[in-house]
Amino acid sequence: MKRLRHIVSFVLLLLLTWLSFYSLLPKKVTKADAPLTEFSTERALEQLKVISEKPHYVGSEAHAEVRDYIMMELRKLGLEPEIQEGFVLDSWWGSSTLVKPQNIVARYKGTAPTKSLLLMSHYDSAPHSKSYGASDAGSGVVTVLESLRAYLAGSEKPKNDIIVLFTDSEELGLDGATLFTKEHRWAKDVGVALNFEARGSGGPSNMIVETNGGNANLIKEFKNASPDYPVASSLMYSIYKMLPNDTDSTVLREEGDIDGFFFAFIDDHFNYHTANDTWQNLNPETLEHQGSYLMPLLKHFAQIDLSQIKTDAESVYFDTAVFKFVTYPFTWIWPMVIIAVLGFIGLLILGFRNKKLHGASIGKGFLIILVLLLVVVGTGFLYAGLSPVLYPQYEDMLPVFLYNGHWYTAAFVVLMLSLCFGLYSKFSKAEKTPSLMVAPLFFWIVINITVAIKLQGAAYFVIPLLFGLVAFYVMLKQSRPSMLLMVLLCAPAIFIFTPLIQFLPVGLGPEAYWMSMLFAVLLFGLLIPVLGYYRNKKFLGYAGLVLALLFFAIAHFKSDYSPERQKPNSLVYYHQEGKESAYWATYDNHLDPWVESYLGKNPDPANDYISNASGSKYNMNFRYAKATPVIDLAQSQIAINKDTVISGDRAVSLTLKPQRNVNRIRLFANKDVVFSELSFNGKRNTPDSTETIYKKRRTNSLLSYYVTPGDSLTLSYTVLDGADPELLIREYSFDLLENPKFTVAARPEYTMPKPFVVNDAIIVDRKINVDEYAFAKAEKDSVELNLISN
Repeated sequence: MKRLRHIVSFVLLLLLTWLSFYSLLPKKVTKADAPLTEFSTERALEQLKVISEKPHYVGSEAHAEVRDYIMMELRKLGLEPEIQEGFVLDSWWGSSTLVKPQNIVARYKGTAPTKSLLLMSHYDSAPHSKSYGASDAGSGVVTVLESLRAYLAGSEKPKNDIIVLFTDSEELGLDGATLFTKEHRWAKDVGVALNFEARGSGGPSNMIVETNGGNANLIKEFKNASPDYPVASSLMYSIYKMLPNDTDSTVLREEGDIDGFFFAFIDDHFNYHTANDTWQNLNPETLEHQGSYLMPLLKHFAQIDLSQIKTDAESVYFDTAVFKFVTYPFTWIWPMVIIAVLGFIGLLILGFRNKKLHGASIGKGFLIILVLLLVVVGTGFLYAGLSPVLYPQYEDMLPVFLYNGHWYTAAFVVLMLSLCFGLYSKFSKAEKTPSLMVAPLFFWIVINITVAIKLQGAAYFVIPLLFGLVAFYVMLKQSRPSMLLMVLLCAPAIFIFTPLIQFLPVGLGPEAYWMSMLFAVLLFGLLIPVLGYYRNKKFLGYAGLVLALLFFAIAHFKSDYSPERQKPNSLVYYHQEGKESAYWATYDNHLDPWVESYLGKNPDPANDYISNASGSKYNMNFRYAKATPVIDLAQSQIAINKDTVISGDRAVSLTLKPQRNVNRIRLFANKDVVFSELSFNGKRNTPDSTETIYKKRRTNSLLSYYVTPGDSLTLSYTVLDGADPELLIREYSFDLLENPKFTVAARPEYTMPKPFVVNDAIIVDRKINVDEYAFAKAEKDSVELNLISN
């Protein structure tokens, strides 16, 4: 009978674990024939197929096609969309970025507006890597379009104005959001913004709050809207801030003090910013999840008073199976922790008084936890050391979630659980279970005190602890506590921590496997009221070990590259004008046959020939290079507009006009030259409080300019007379595989362009001698003047 109780309780624990994941996502995709007042994932996918038909980065032909399509879809809804266009100059870390975003903006008037509700996403795809932009962020665009269509098909009229904003140039630096926030006449009207994003192509969508003040009113109204599958916790924003990403919502908050939410899914991160970001790889349930957020939120925020959202009060919040969404004020944090501490001390006193607690067994419990924590640390270091040796191919995947990452997570977590069963079986007996509960409760007390001081967003960790203390009390009062009761008291720990164990490596990358293992150990401690009474813990330990080894084996056999798990590779052509040779170059550490066909099997280190001709988000430079014949390419026209000296200052203005399909221009100048005035296309680089042009010490990089078709670049600067800026122009075009002057074979199907770096590009450096151009202009002007005189 006792064994049956244990089997039933174990099955119940597995069911609760399954439920904790089952409750995260919709399980049914809404069909195309759904009522017109409902969000339909299939209808949204039809729009997504059009938007993601081609890579549509800023400056590409497809970028304009996507913009036209979105404008047409908004007109079908009865709106009058407009294009907001203008240059955005962003100066940071000793350089500047210049972009001309083309935002799509529309407004639906409400009956009695307080403030406006902003629905937004971005419509440009990532450059360089041939990304189709289906998830990032075509999914956001179609979520807004389909939700707004369904809302307007209903009979309810909004009180608040609804502004639709599809930003441009998000991938280049959040520039469209900057342009809207700083320059659009409607920006000041926005009360709440709902932004839809992606950092992968699957999994649940996480809600993150963006506010400069307190989140209490935002969280209250989010709960009142009652979305069906809320995946949100106050810890998520803390984790989000650790990631190397901001969103358009960040710009709205920082530049416009606009409160809001953004919703982003991050699983299948290996598709992010790659050629695999296609509508076929987007999980339909994930898109359904985005719609399940926006429909109730749109209906709710369109009707409430948005002028009352701002507050200084903060709330803790988290999602959970069964109860869906739980929130309480920050003012409860310390009282709950104090209750937990006092309760723990009181239960220790009770346990020693009724002789249910024994010092030796408590000591063994602490020893077990400490051994497990050492194993966690050791396993983390072992993985970090062995992984590059066993799987050197991982070096060519940038710091994102691995193709076989979920198998690794399962393997490490099950390994730790098997060790937990093994150690508790070897060093303890079932009748000593109450004593074994002391150590994990103590560690959770320490964690919650630390959280209350340092990371208040995670303060809801105290709730499983409080339930654990209740279970501890029952264990002290009853020799054979009800297994069903114990399972129910363990349920909050399972609901809260099992999704987090899975989420951490997805959000933070392979470096976070040790964190999943750590939480698995700590979760096991809270499950001791059930697992501690099992007499077959040794069997479960061995079974778990076998299962862990199986998962490791599956991860191993899925570690190679294939058409489904493609190797990221890279190839660029680089030439510095005036040099006899050009170079093939790659960022790759391990060359595949396609790259080898251009660089050979033993290429030279790239820094022998090329000095930082690209750079990237992850500070990657070229690894290898090989000389190749120079290809004749059309040069940009350079015209001197102005060159005057007044009171010892030389003011120069020159215009660069690309003569080929250039996507990006970078300007460089020797960093010792001091610019007293500097502007690009009329956008002045404003000195900061230190009266210097840049906020940080300037490198030799002046500007990165993303070119839109037909645009030119005008550089104007003032320096001391006699100073020589030694200007250099670097032109990038992303057409290496399509340019008729090059013959580059198509990639093998088991490879794809490496993301986050300038790839498949033609890069040409050219020095600009202002004095030569000025002399040529003076000669030309003199000849023309003589002709006129004659």
